[in-house]
Amino acid sequence: MSAGAAAAAAEARRRRQEEEMTQYTREDLAGDWEFKILRSMTGAFRNPETLRRILDDEARAGWVLVEKFDNGRIRLKRPASAKKANADFGFDPYRTYVGTSELQFVLIVLGCVLGGMAAIIALIAVLVR
Repeated sequence: MSAGAAAAAAEARRRRQEEEMTQYTREDLAGDWEFKILRSMTGAFRNPETLRRILDDEARAGWVLVEKFDNGRIRLKRPASAKKANADFGFDPYRTYVGTSELQFVLIVLGCVLGGMAAIIALIAVLVR
């Protein structure tokens, strides 16, 4: 299995897990609620101070913590009426990532790998002379 296929399979497992973990009650669905899952590629929710700071930011937009899945994912909800008060919070109230997104993370890793390979090739070229 290629690295891309393995990454896609892992992402599909995470999405399936989130769907299974996010069982909404009839009251949730009948109520006036919006839900979102906020993700961190770096496991930012592991640190209680960081989690508190992020939740404080989200609370300004009306979001409250429903559950913490793991150190990289939390589920939030807010009354749908809160979107009427959307203002300039300094962040998108509908953001789904804090910190680095998946794409940014992949690009950073890819840049590091390619940079490392270029350094090794340059070192080999210098040593061969």
